[in-house]
Amino acid sequence: MKIKKTTGIIGIIGIVLAVGLISYITNANENYDPGISDDYSGIADISHFKKWGVYNVHDPSCIKWGNYYYAFSTDAIWRSPDSKNDTSIKIGNIQVRRSTDLVHWEFVGWVFDSIPYEARSWVEFASGGRKPNGIWAPYVLKYKNECRLYYSVSIFGANTSFIGLAIASSPEGPWRNIGCVVKTSATDAMNAIDPTVAVDANNGRQWLIYGSYFGGIYGLELEPSTGLAKIPNDKGHLIARRAKSNERVIEAPEVIYNPEQKKYFLFVSYDALFTHYNVRVGRSDNPEGPYFDYFGQNMADTTNNYPVLTYAYRFSQHPGWAGVGHCSVIRDGSNYFMLHQGRLAPDNHMMVLHVRKIYWTPDGWPVVSPERFASLPPKNIKKRQLQGSWEIITLSEIADSSKLWQGQIRWGGWKYDTSLFNNYRRVEFVENGPIKNWAPYTKWNFKNNRLEIVGEKDTLQLIIDHEWDWERKNPTIIFTGLNKHGITIWGKKI
Repeated sequence: MKIKKTTGIIGIIGIVLAVGLISYITNANENYDPGISDDYSGIADISHFKKWGVYNVHDPSCIKWGNYYYAFSTDAIWRSPDSKNDTSIKIGNIQVRRSTDLVHWEFVGWVFDSIPYEARSWVEFASGGRKPNGIWAPYVLKYKNECRLYYSVSIFGANTSFIGLAIASSPEGPWRNIGCVVKTSATDAMNAIDPTVAVDANNGRQWLIYGSYFGGIYGLELEPSTGLAKIPNDKGHLIARRAKSNERVIEAPEVIYNPEQKKYFLFVSYDALFTHYNVRVGRSDNPEGPYFDYFGQNMADTTNNYPVLTYAYRFSQHPGWAGVGHCSVIRDGSNYFMLHQGRLAPDNHMMVLHVRKIYWTPDGWPVVSPERFASLPPKNIKKRQLQGSWEIITLSEIADSSKLWQGQIRWGGWKYDTSLFNNYRRVEFVENGPIKNWAPYTKWNFKNNRLEIVGEKDTLQLIIDHEWDWERKNPTIIFTGLNKHGITIWGKKI
């Protein structure tokens, strides 16, 4: 009887364990797959524009309006070499998309049928007759019940540029062009493209933060009631720049206010557009600056700034992503998200919208998820779940593979090489704390929902979460955080 009773207990325990394992496996394989391919060559033809969704997105700007998130982006369209351009379809300027979940996007249309006359005529005049062929880098915000859209018109490789303003009662238009906010010519230090607006949380004062390449990032005060420059013809003051400005790119500013920290965060993009484009950030007590980086350096100085939040990277089972820059940042309640473009290797021509969740380190710096957002439900993470194999990426700076022109790699100058990406390394988290294959780090621990990685000279405090593994098509556990050099470290459980 004892043997039978013991066998029964063991059997019951076995059934319970089996059911638990089956439940865990079932939960792990729930269908959270967004069903979005990275390669859109099959719908690159203009006749498929309603299916573009996250495709052909460049320089996004996002706003939450009602039940939708709206994304506005540059007039950039990639076509495969064998695609045919359907000239019967009338396309416009500034692409507009909307989404209810930040994952699946519906193509809404275009803002303008053509480039506004005042912007086009200024650029043609200032550049000696060269004609702009599109509108770049829009920025959208809500002011009272009005939707405001700042847009850029320029010539590639020149600072004969124009930032204008259009308004509407809804992000879906119709839009009314208001006019010029700031314009620049070849004799100016700055370049009037890539606008964003920083709003003072205390008094409502507004600052247009703008600039690309050339002299760096500038800020000029706006008149909130009109959205135009408070002082006509004002070009503002210097906020951020880089050394060797004739070679090294700094552009695409974005400012977000964190009310918990009572600080403003300035995100900027560095380096060549479709290769090592990467995002960095500084913070300030005031929207107009000065902004200081991870090491307390004023971003208006010529020291390169940290932390590095994104960079060209490659996990296993994927060719890699380059050009992961020019971000938009939104706050939705207590959640923050970064939207940016990603260029799909090996050619780095196809442009795909990436949305990443933002987390905040214990000392108040933003970091982003290594995986794109997929709206998985939250789950409690247990220490035992962290044991096993991980892929770790350190977003180190990588030397350019070819000579730059105007801070960019010339068309055709890119040749695919995995060494030009931050590649993954396989690391093992062993039971009870040891780490294999991650020198100089030797131990791991998990407490207070933070992953602690102990090394010979420093200890990493990393943020853990559940996310969708876009490369392997299953839910996983991720981590993100900064090392002592201001470099992001990403990890995902395999």
